[in-house]
Amino acid sequence: MKMYLISLAAGLLVGALYYLLNIKSPAPPLVALCGLLGLVIGEQLIPYIKNLMS
Repeated sequence: MKMYLISLAAGLLVGALYYLLNIKSPAPPLVALCGLLGLVIGEQLIPYIKNLMS
């Protein structure tokens, strides 16, 4: 979990720097990130449901 928090903090720091320097972020659009989040949740959800059913 610590690794994820460090990654999030680094991303927030870089995002703030991009904003302060008025540089457009190379990150994909928010809709693409939402799609990726859905993929990750779906990938984790199926085994979880299978485990609950058994």
